[in-house]
Order: sequence, then C-alpha cells, then structure tokens
Amino acid sequence: MWERIEKRLSDLARRAGMAGVPPAAVAAVAVVLAISVVGALWRWWPRGEPAGLSPAIARAEVSAAGAKASGGASGSASPGSGAAKGGAGAAGSGPVTVHVVGAVLHPGVYELPTAARVRDAVNAAGGLTGNAAQESINLARLLADGEQIAVPTQDEYAKATAGASTRSGSGASKGVVSPGGASAENPGAPSAGKVININTADAAALDALPGVGPSTAAKIVADREANGPFASPEDLGRVSGIGPAKLEALKDFIRVE
Repeated sequence: MWERIEKRLSDLARRAGMAGVPPAAVAAVAVVLAISVVGALWRWWPRGEPAGLSPAIARAEVSAAGAKASGGASGSASPGSGAAKGGAGAAGSGPVTVHVVGAVLHPGVYELPTAARVRDAVNAAGGLTGNAAQESINLARLLADGEQIAVPTQDEYAKATAGASTRSGSGASKGVVSPGGASAENPGAPSAGKVININTADAAALDALPGVGPSTAAKIVADREANGPFASPEDLGRVSGIGPAKLEALKDFIRVE
C-alpha cells in the first residue's frame, strides 16, 4: 500500500514541477496543507444560535437583566420601597408623577421612579435656585403620586417664620392672629376659643384658618379622603403647601379626634 501512495506522491510532485523532491517531503507538505485547511474551516465555519434561544430572545433577556440591575441599584439608594402614608405608593406600583413649583430652575411636571423622594423631584426640576429656602422642605420625604412640591424663596420663608414668631410672642402685631382670636387682617380666622377638628372640618371651615386659602383647604380635604384621617395635628404637614412655618402658625387652631 505504501508503494502505491509513494507512486501517487511522485506523480503529483512531477506534475507540480518537483520531480527531484523525495516522496516523504511531498507527504509532509501535504499533511501541513491539510491541517491548515481544516483549521481555517473550523475557525470561520458559521455557528448557529444556542439551542432554544433566538437572537431576539437573547437581546430581550439581556435588556431585562440590565433594567433589573439598574432598578435594584436606584431602589437601594433611593428612598425605601414600602408604602408610606402620605408618601410614595407601594413598591412595584409604577412611577410617580409630581408637580414641582417655586424656587427651582425648571418648574414643571416630572415622572419619577417608585420610592423617589423630594430630593429626586427637586433634582429633576434642575435643582434649587440661589434664593430657595431649602430648610423649609423635607428633601428626604417619600413622594406621593400626583402631589405638588412648592419650594419657597428665602424672603417668603422669612416672612412666614417671622409671622409665626410674632404670633407666638405677643400676638399684638398687625395682621397676626393670637391663638383663638381673629384680627382685623384676618377676620375669617376662628373665633376665640374655637379649635377646628381637621378630620371633620369642611373646606369652608379650613379656609377660615390663618394662612389657609381655598386651594390649600381643598388639598387638605383631598388628602384626608385619599390617605385617611390625620393621626395628629403634625400630620397636616403631609399636605402639599403646608411647610413647617405654616404648621407652626396653625397648631393652636387645629386638633384631631
């Protein structure tokens, strides 16, 4: 058999113009060429997708995994995921939409992830302006879907704080309502000795409170209907538009039952 192979190699060498080359050398060259061809075919031969996983499904799974990882990272840094009375909705309930107004660079309506906080809403609105009263809002508070976040300026906050301080002192300054009484500047304030139950008062009665207008009164009623009765007078602070200064000014006129 080897004689036949040797003869065939000699014929091939003669045809290739290598009549003087020994058959063994021709065989070695042939083996090297064969190995090179097989290696090239193995490297460049097209391969199919893994069984049971089409390109579209593979891309979808990668996208889903990326979204899950991103959502997990933001959820851990941001603001807890449980339901909070007067705050964000239950985890997994979808994004929240809020209206940011006042001393921010770009007031407007913004959609934020579930469990976002007031800080996230302010950042979405471009951040605070130079004259914003940051101390008047709780940046760590969980957001509620549909709420409005009002950021006062330093002047607005100073006036509100000064009014509350004067009322807490003598109560005699012009336009300041002493606890339980009405002044010439606020004739609609509750009469002497009358304290309003914010869990049962209607919008008209709430509108009579010092510093509470029709819009805020309507928000109090809407919040009470959506989130249940207020557990304490301080719970009124969960209503958009009622900050620490206004809550301080109202504390002598409100109660809960």
